[in-house]
Parts: sequence; structure tokens; C-alpha cells
Amino acid sequence: MNEALTDLQGTEVSVRQIREDIRCLRERVGFDAPIKAYPLEGRKCYYRYEDPDFRLFSNELSTEEVQTLRSTISMLGRYRGIPANAWLEEVISNLEYRFGVKPNRENAITFDQNEQLKGLEHLSTLLDHILAHQPLRIHYRTYSGSERTTVVHPYHLKQYNNRWFLFGLQEGTHGPYITNKALDRIVGISPATDIKFIPSTTDFSTYFNDIVGVTLPQEHPEPEEVVLRFDAARFPYIVSKPIHPSQRVVSGERRELVLHVRPNKELEAEIFSFGPQCEVLRPEWLRRQIAEKLQATVKQYTSVKIDCTDVE
Repeated sequence: MNEALTDLQGTEVSVRQIREDIRCLRERVGFDAPIKAYPLEGRKCYYRYEDPDFRLFSNELSTEEVQTLRSTISMLGRYRGIPANAWLEEVISNLEYRFGVKPNRENAITFDQNEQLKGLEHLSTLLDHILAHQPLRIHYRTYSGSERTTVVHPYHLKQYNNRWFLFGLQEGTHGPYITNKALDRIVGISPATDIKFIPSTTDFSTYFNDIVGVTLPQEHPEPEEVVLRFDAARFPYIVSKPIHPSQRVVSGERRELVLHVRPNKELEAEIFSFGPQCEVLRPEWLRRQIAEKLQATVKQYTSVKIDCTDVE
């Protein structure tokens, strides 16, 4: 074999490498190949498949496996055609070719996805730089219209409410801090090759444990118990689809729930989304804050109605 390899590629392979490859082929998590050693002469032996009909790249899948694979390809196919997901085209095509499985053309599942959302084209690029530990210069435009370029050490990507956010380390007036950049506000990205990457000391598997959404409120450094009361129509839905993992029922009879979180703007948005079906009971400061904003909203609508009446 080594003579043939030398003629073809000018290289040789060791006995140790061959044994390692055979071990890998035998592993169930690899190919689960039924390779067996047969005695030849003395201490020598040769290897072959115990099952002569076995093929390493056989496409023999059970009916259940084919159905599961078809469903997976169908779900992945939902994200075809989006520039940021161009890499999926190759993955899906390879799956279809490799296993001879085509997705079911019935439209049986739909995902909540905004394909027109800006910034999706940055997703794969940012992921590559995160994995490569490459600092970035990010040109960012805020919603107020101001723009600036900053150096960010990218660590993590998170999706919330159909938007993507980049988390990384950024230098500030009082030292480095974890920043949060919405991808739809990013104007441009370039590698900061002159900057040495600073590894993350943040555990992003627990970073979001105390919040709803993606914003860590500096004014609320510790979690608080937020008690909410819902009307009879909304309560069962909130129980089946919790606002936060810490959610628990305080009283089913009074339809009260408690969240152990750091109140932020995303939590407020959730509360407002329920309209009159939700009431904040505690903490008192949050109850007052929500009430003041509701009063301001009512005043705004009342003012509009008066103005419209005046015009008429």
C-alpha cells in the first residue's frame, strides 16, 4: 500500500495511523463499520467487513429516519434564499444528494421570520470572526442617527424578537464593558488586525438568566420579584408560554404570577403588549412607572381626539 501511495502522492502512512483509522470506522458514532481481523500467518492478520454486503456509504435508512431527515431538510429549507444563510444552500443540497432524500413540498410548517430585516448579511461574517477570535472595527448608527466606529472583541450572537444582537467587549471611559450591538444598526465591519484579541470572561450560557430579552439594566443590578396579575382570558396563555424561565404561579385563583428578574425595557414592552389584561402588583416603583406611561398614552390619544374634533 505504501508503495502505491509513494507512487501517487509521494507519501507513506504508518501502521499506527491505519489502526487509528480502523478504530474510527468501527465506532458507532462514526461509521459503525463491522470490521473484523482474520488470522493470516503467525501473528499476521488481515481486515475485512464481517458482513460482505456492508457498504461504508450505504443509504439504507429506516422509514422513520427518512421521514425525520426529510422534515429536517424541509425546516432548513425555510431559510434558503436569505443572503446571510447562503451557507445553508450547500448543506441542504449535500444532505439531499448524500441520502437521496428530497424535502416534502407540502407547506406544513411556517417560522416567524422577518426576511426583510436589515443586518442579516452580517450574521455569518460575525460568526466567523467570533470563532476566529478576531477583534473588529464596527461602524454603528444609532436610532437617533449618530454614527461612530468602535473596536469590539466579538463573543456572542443572540436572537430576540426576530432581531439579532452581537455581544462583545468594548473600551469605555471607565474601562472595558460588555456591549450590545443590534445587527440592523451596523453600517460596516472590518477586522482590527492591529488589535490583540481579549478573551471573554463572561459565561453567556448564564448571562441572560436574570433578564427578559437582551438588555442588562445598569440601574437594576440585582433581580427583583415582579408580581403580575392577568385576567381570566390571558392567564392560561401566560402559564403555557412563560414570559421568563423564573416564572411561577403565586395564585391560580387570583391569576397571579411572579418573575425573578432585573426589570428592563424588554420586560416593560412585554407588559404593555398585554394591554388591560395585565396589571403590575409589585414592585411598587415599577407599578408607578407603568401607570405613568399608560396615563401619558391616554393623554396622547385624548389630545389627538380633541384636535381632530377641533379641526372638524
